[in-house]
Amino acid sequence: MNGLSCVKADYKNNYNYYLNTDNKRFAHYEEPYTPNTEKTVLTAGLLQAFALFLHKASEWCGNKLMNGKEFTTAENVHKTAENMVGKNKLNVTVDFIDADNIKNYPAALQEALKPVARGENAFYTDQFKLAVAPKKKPSLILHELGHAINAHKGKFLKFLQKSRMFVSAVPTALVMLNGLFGRDDNKPNFVERNAGVIGFAAFLPTIIEEGLASIRGVKAAKETLGKTVNLNPLKRNYFFAWLTYLIAGLGLGVAAKQSIIESKKQ
Repeated sequence: MNGLSCVKADYKNNYNYYLNTDNKRFAHYEEPYTPNTEKTVLTAGLLQAFALFLHKASEWCGNKLMNGKEFTTAENVHKTAENMVGKNKLNVTVDFIDADNIKNYPAALQEALKPVARGENAFYTDQFKLAVAPKKKPSLILHELGHAINAHKGKFLKFLQKSRMFVSAVPTALVMLNGLFGRDDNKPNFVERNAGVIGFAAFLPTIIEEGLASIRGVKAAKETLGKTVNLNPLKRNYFFAWLTYLIAGLGLGVAAKQSIIESKKQ
């Protein structure tokens, strides 16, 4: 699912893997790698503090999004959504959810729709060809239809969407990859030095695709409603939504670095 809301990521419970190699060609003795304990503890503490800051920042952005005022009437949003569906020939059901009409959906979907009915989320699911937003905040649907358009605009954009399914495995994958790298003169290897950057880079496709979905929504509103509305509130809300994904990317980078540090303690 692609959702427009406050993004919270939990990258805990990572398993640590090690690869011990037996080099039979060389028989020289080499001092075992001894990490700088004080530096490791300090780095771990700073990363934990930064992770807490990111969590609070994500919550703040999410609240700004959900409490932001609507840029136009519900009727204008519905009109824009219809134009997006028709112009792009989308096979998508569009709905605005509240406590009443959520009962019209199968039990399997109702659990996912509860946050939408409460006004806390919106999402597009390609599996069910469904785009939903809260009835109390309908403008979120334009972003979700942006996801629907992305899903039908070629393999590259499809890849950007699907990549989010694998990002939670990045910290564990880096620990495994780290075991395959040796150390040159007992110095940290490439993975250890760049784990944070690699983790963030793994989330970049999601950050890009989320931005594109919002751009499509704003563009559709401009094309449909012209100068009759002020698009600044919509842009503001979508910007705070996008920031939550940027923060999630930074959080993944922190989690990747933390996983490497934890593996070195073993």
